[in-house]
Amino acid sequence: MYIWRKTIEEAGTFKKERIIKSRQGPSIDVHGSQIQILNFCANNYLGLSSHPEVIEAGKKALDSHGAGLSSVRFICGTMDIHKELEDKLARFHGKEDCILYISCFDANTGLFEQLLNEHDAVLSDELNHASIIDGIRLCKAKRYRYKHVDMEDLEKQLQESQKYEHRLIATDGVFSMDGKVTPLDQICDLALKHNALVYIDECHATGFFGETGRGTEEYFQKKTGKDIHVDIICSTLGKAVGGASGGYTCGSKELVSMLRQRSRPYLFSNSCPPPIVACASKALDIIMSDPSLPGKVHSNTVLFRNKMAEAGFSLSGDPDHPICPVMLGDAKLASAFADEMLERGIYVIGFSYPVVPKGKARIRVQISAAHTEEEITRCVDAFVAIGRKFNVIQ
Repeated sequence: MYIWRKTIEEAGTFKKERIIKSRQGPSIDVHGSQIQILNFCANNYLGLSSHPEVIEAGKKALDSHGAGLSSVRFICGTMDIHKELEDKLARFHGKEDCILYISCFDANTGLFEQLLNEHDAVLSDELNHASIIDGIRLCKAKRYRYKHVDMEDLEKQLQESQKYEHRLIATDGVFSMDGKVTPLDQICDLALKHNALVYIDECHATGFFGETGRGTEEYFQKKTGKDIHVDIICSTLGKAVGGASGGYTCGSKELVSMLRQRSRPYLFSNSCPPPIVACASKALDIIMSDPSLPGKVHSNTVLFRNKMAEAGFSLSGDPDHPICPVMLGDAKLASAFADEMLERGIYVIGFSYPVVPKGKARIRVQISAAHTEEEITRCVDAFVAIGRKFNVIQ
């Protein structure tokens, strides 16, 4: 009965859950540790999940609007703060409208089935997030899967799919396991050339990537000087924007109106709880009022990557993105390395199969605007000491 567990443990890929006893932040209390631990693997890219103004906003909403709605949106689960946050997110992304979900996973599984039918086609990057894959599985459209960020293969499949009425290119804005940014400028050029729509998942971009945190669109607009436009954005409130939960889809008014009528996760799941909505709304206010935050994420990222490269480590991912995978290859090594890091006061996790391909085990470090230069240096010093112990570096 438990052969599966023995097999996973022998492969070094069994995933243990560490218990945190404090609020999320750059420093945390971890069960079993007697010292404060520096956290370098959370999606808390801006440090806003424990920001005092965000916490206070959640407390006030708990008093004014209660713990939850006990209902779905169309029955009696829509509040003024839901509409306010949707309007704010639409403006933030430069789209006509927005619809909130309890998670971005729900936003993705609620989109494709309603948008595409058997007369349409969807072209998906082969390394897209599981929620995109599951969402696409629910629709009746013809499915094409192009090689990871391979624009020649994407164009080939756009040519092969010309007979379909509507075609949608679906991609992560940033691929979370590798920190790789999709070539969105080229994707948009191909979509224009072949009359296709573009959808991106911006979970690892919203709020902190791009000059003012507007994500992959803004990043490429600045980088290329071109007007980059996507048709549909799905993203999360559970990472940089408050860090609690919730997701959303932004697009045209017609699209959002249709999703409100037909999207199953929206129609059959409870509304986002008021404290979560209020926390996310306040976090978004902070992001929009403090344009220095994305720049701090970037400067911290450059500092970490440069120090690690100088020490001899191999890092993958885009040099501008705060996901910094330290490549180790072996699953058991990655797990043991992460355990040793915790002993030295650094919280990181080893990633291995099936989360990443076999032979591509890594420790995924995530940099935050809340980290100080001294904390980043401490993290690198721990990597160096353990890397030498395990003969990863000289």
